[in-house]
Amino acid sequence: MKFLTILFLKFLLLSNFLMAETIQTKSKILKQSSDCFKDSQTPLCKELVSEIEKLQLVIFDQNRFKCQSSLLGLQTEIIEAYFFNNSSNERISLMMPYVIKNC
Repeated sequence: MKFLTILFLKFLLLSNFLMAETIQTKSKILKQSSDCFKDSQTPLCKELVSEIEKLQLVIFDQNRFKCQSSLLGLQTEIIEAYFFNNSSNERISLMMPYVIKNC
């Protein structure tokens, strides 16, 4: 039983390590968000929503709820830009300063 517990813990720690490796850095997400607001119909925007979701889960595990909320707001703006494409090419993100501040 002790062996199974140790094996499970090693697997859990290893899977968290691998998951952390695949998540992009905050600066890269902010840069891609900027690019996405310039042209919201690129495939990058769809991928970015997924990447932010992964980052939110990691941040949640760390109990950093202000950061998680800021990321959720940024994700919402990207989804809005993608699905409700207005004719304005100069979209401005209201949440990026909060992501910078809280994360």
